[in-house]
Amino acid sequence: MIRIDAATATHQIDRRIYGQFAEHLGRCVYEGLWVGEDSPIAHHNGIRTDVIAALRHIKVPLVRWPGGCFADEYHWLKGVGDDRQPMVNTHWGGVVEPNTFGTHEYFELLNQLDAEAYINGNVGSGTVAEMHDWIEYMTLDSTAPMAELRKRHGREQPWKVEFFGVGNESWGCGGNMLPLHYANQYRQYQTYVRKYGAEPIAKIACGANSDDYEWTDVLMARAADHMDGLSLHYYTLPTGEWSVKGAATGFDDHAWHETLRQTRRMDELITRHSGIMDRYDPAKRVSLIVDEWGTWYDVEEGTNPGFLYQQNTQRDALVAAINLNIFHRHGDRVRMANIAQMVNVLQAMILTDGAAMVTTPTYHVFDLYTDHQDATFIPTARGALGADGELTVSGKDGAITLSAANTSLTTEIEAEFEFTEPVDEVLRAQLLAPAAPGDHNTFETPDAVALTDLTVSVDGRRVSFTLPPHAVATVRVRPRG
Repeated sequence: MIRIDAATATHQIDRRIYGQFAEHLGRCVYEGLWVGEDSPIAHHNGIRTDVIAALRHIKVPLVRWPGGCFADEYHWLKGVGDDRQPMVNTHWGGVVEPNTFGTHEYFELLNQLDAEAYINGNVGSGTVAEMHDWIEYMTLDSTAPMAELRKRHGREQPWKVEFFGVGNESWGCGGNMLPLHYANQYRQYQTYVRKYGAEPIAKIACGANSDDYEWTDVLMARAADHMDGLSLHYYTLPTGEWSVKGAATGFDDHAWHETLRQTRRMDELITRHSGIMDRYDPAKRVSLIVDEWGTWYDVEEGTNPGFLYQQNTQRDALVAAINLNIFHRHGDRVRMANIAQMVNVLQAMILTDGAAMVTTPTYHVFDLYTDHQDATFIPTARGALGADGELTVSGKDGAITLSAANTSLTTEIEAEFEFTEPVDEVLRAQLLAPAAPGDHNTFETPDAVALTDLTVSVDGRRVSFTLPPHAVATVRVRPRG
């Protein structure tokens, strides 16, 4: 029996932990989000209405854009106005990037999603002046040159930019810098991310690749006073090796367990990076932002290797649940995360093919977890559901939400909870439990993996349910009082 006491709640689970990432990569932006004003696919101002409706349903809080590696070769002036200037996307397939989706289109996307902005600036191949001008173009309400240019392009009022990333993966595709060099670059560039609006822009420094703890130490030592957040990137590879990642589908039991073992490394990474940050920032003012995470498999056969298109199975649903639970536990430091990526790339929420669209098992986990956004975290004993169980409990608006995952391939979990007050109402009880762990949705069978109702037993202060193998569930109840 797991006892739940809302009075023991510790910290808030920031809704931005459910952030998304849309890079100019493969078919994420073009075809996935943007189809243009002349497309026969249903759209509003060039953006797919079916995709927007699906993303609004899971309450997407913010979108990171334009990259990723693409950010450090992106020159924003080529993507505004009537005369867009194409470029070659050297990182992702060598295709021509038309720049028809730029700053104005991004903010239109945010407006349709009712989401916040998280923009990554170009440090790797850009200049301080270019970054300064972009901030002015987006956020300044005056007669200065860049603000006037924005108005000529059809936007009279400035936009609100909540978060701005100063470079991306500066240790790799963003410039192959050493940590001290980047720290000095960051200090210089962030100076010109000016506050023009009523609220300051939160400045995000490029953080470490996986377990590069030296990077975090140097950045915190040299630049912590100039940042609001420090990023962390970690991808789940079934083999733990980039050279042979493995397929998204058709995996065996060993690949299932290895994938989940690799994804659980996120807890150690956050713990150790947070420990370093605590030495320089004991008040936890600087957020740890996991702005790239998720599974990375071999691309689907017959697709462009540079487009990173992969299927999404119930294994990915468990990966999502495990990571979200980890972020919740560390919510006193982790205040944003951005799964890679939103549409048609890596561990996507949505896959599209022309006018067709399907949601993935990962999407359904984000749906199950929506009530944890901005809720207070209620701690439970680690392993409370046994060795195969994963659990998050949170409270909001007088209700308590339990989200549980079973990583076993064969064994059910009998989940039993006891509250401090009798339970008056079950507000939600849903389950994601396909027949096989490799089940996934296709354009021919879009609902092969879908949410179903979960049977819940309520007896006074006690709530219980059975969690099948390789399943994820959410139960939301309202206790008396």
